[in-house]
Amino acid sequence: MASLLMFRHMTCILQQHLFVPRCRYIGQAAARINVDFEYESPLMKTEVPGPKSRELIKQLNTIQNADAVNFFCNYEKSRGNYLVDVDGNRMLDLYSQISSIPIGYNHPALIKILQQPNNLSSFINRPALGILPPENFTATLEESLLNIGPKGLKQVMTMSCGSCSNENAFKLIFMWYRKKERGHSSVTKEELDSCMINKFPGCPDYSILSFMGGFHGRTMGCLATTHSKAIHKLDIPTFDWPIAPFPKLKYPLDQFEKENQVEETHCLEQVEDLIVKYRKKKTTVVGIIVEPIQSEGGDNHASDDFFRKLRDIARKHGCAFLVDEVQTGGGATGKFWAHEHWGMDDPADVVTFSKKMMTGGFFHKDELRPDAPYRIFNTWLGEPSKNILLAEVLNVIKQEGLLHNAVCAGKVLLDGLQDLQTRYPHLLSRVRGRGTFCSFDTPDDATRSKLILQTRNKGVVIGGSGDKSIRFRPTLIFKEYHAHLFLNIFNDVLAEFK
Repeated sequence: MASLLMFRHMTCILQQHLFVPRCRYIGQAAARINVDFEYESPLMKTEVPGPKSRELIKQLNTIQNADAVNFFCNYEKSRGNYLVDVDGNRMLDLYSQISSIPIGYNHPALIKILQQPNNLSSFINRPALGILPPENFTATLEESLLNIGPKGLKQVMTMSCGSCSNENAFKLIFMWYRKKERGHSSVTKEELDSCMINKFPGCPDYSILSFMGGFHGRTMGCLATTHSKAIHKLDIPTFDWPIAPFPKLKYPLDQFEKENQVEETHCLEQVEDLIVKYRKKKTTVVGIIVEPIQSEGGDNHASDDFFRKLRDIARKHGCAFLVDEVQTGGGATGKFWAHEHWGMDDPADVVTFSKKMMTGGFFHKDELRPDAPYRIFNTWLGEPSKNILLAEVLNVIKQEGLLHNAVCAGKVLLDGLQDLQTRYPHLLSRVRGRGTFCSFDTPDDATRSKLILQTRNKGVVIGGSGDKSIRFRPTLIFKEYHAHLFLNIFNDVLAEFK
């Protein structure tokens, strides 16, 4: 294994330095890796959205608000890293359905899984998993999710999306904490009666501490911990739960080590102060939720040491530590779970997931397991077919070394963005990233929107994050070749930008 990793590392270096230069400003291009099901390059026929997309948006808008729709897609013709729209425009997709496509569009391995007769039942029928699971459900969980479970977490519940994963994880934490408080005592009649009218003690005054800039979903409980954009929360009643500041780091990191350490120390102090403050208000903080990288709130990073100390604070105050890996999980940072970068033996009590994982859900420690039926429950609790697809995605990741690929391709992407930052400092700042999970800041939202639109019309899909950031969420089969291809196109956009 060590020799294989060394070979891959040397291959990565050779591809970066020995191939004949052909790029206009990066200086080299990675070797083209033949992928039978993928296109060679972008091909643009109209602006985006084109006339067909605009007409379809108009039609959709008569039956629902379609203001967020960018364009309509032809998913049958989309391949690998390339998304094709209904006007025939073929675009290199570095956004991948908001970080949700693990191994590209129409991957042959997944098509093959769909064609296997023994899998048809799972795709045709959608059972109520909590009461009537299929015969092979345990086996498919073992082949998929339990194969890649975070360290120390051997229990798993599947869900349908990221929001319901976090929502039910909150419920799990509340139940666990109340059980600890109750000890060996039985549930009282007063608790049973009062919970039916939303009153104490049946509905205890518990809270989840979250961070400014965090995004954990749009359901009612999750919205109390979501603080990325006002449009998510406007007009919606919510809970008085504590909100701590998240570190605002300065870049490059190696030039601002002292300042960043002071900033992180301040934020950690605020976390402890809020836990004490809310305890005095008789609103106990029973859990802390955090993203390894704040993905919707601006791709905000913190050091590994920050998260290690935050974990210690949770442990000190008896809070469950919930790591939201809905967007960061699945390999894009170069490790399957982003929290693995922290290097901890006991990193979390609960880890939520969705997006690249094909299904939603959460892993948790044994002690948080519900002690009665229907406590964590909904009709579907995910979908068995998604676990079958995930098992094959995991096979592809392993066979093709895609975690290592994310490191190599991510280095090319990040280095290229830093080079562009040097060339166009009036347009790019604070370039940052881990694996292919990269981003940078623009001067303002208007500039950001214009850059995204002009880049799309050149054949590349990228996305926004926070108030003025641009983020990159390519698939795991995004190679160094694709990174150089993007960087050349983006260089043209920046050079022509007015």
